[in-house]
Amino acid sequence: MTAHASLSEYLKSHIRTVPNWPAPGVQFRDITPLLQDPKVFRVLIDAFVHHFMDAENKPDVIAGLDARGFIVGSVLAYSLGIGFVPIRKKGKLPFDTVEETYALEYGSATVELHTDAIQPGMRVALLDDLIATGGTMMAGKRLIERLGGVAIEGAVIVDLPELGGSERLKADGLKLFTLLEFEGH
Repeated sequence: MTAHASLSEYLKSHIRTVPNWPAPGVQFRDITPLLQDPKVFRVLIDAFVHHFMDAENKPDVIAGLDARGFIVGSVLAYSLGIGFVPIRKKGKLPFDTVEETYALEYGSATVELHTDAIQPGMRVALLDDLIATGGTMMAGKRLIERLGGVAIEGAVIVDLPELGGSERLKADGLKLFTLLEFEGH
């Protein structure tokens, strides 16, 4: 077993699956147990820190996607000595914003970013808890690009490959870093 496989299995063993939430047939992957245990939380953060410490991977700023991306993203940014910017759900940011609407399984959602959060040429890593259909991360990538930034990578704890989001993001040119995968929804 490789070190990455061991890490993946260790982290996976601390993710709770909640069946039929928020809708029948959905297997919700709950990361809160990863955050509750200080040792597991440190292992999680260290895995991201080690990845982004390399010069070719190190961003200028971490953009965390609302809301679980804020938790890991802000700690990661602090650990790397770089800034953090939140990409929020519509109506949550108090200053001038740009917004991007994306499709959900049953409707749509809109995320926003402050207009002064990303400077032209800034290298930005997007961070979220998981990739399902990829809509939220794609919207974040588009916001960064609209402000002149470069989305260098999307980073997540969990990929749900059967939902196709990671393939959509890669097809759109976004490099991905994922710590583990779960089969099914």
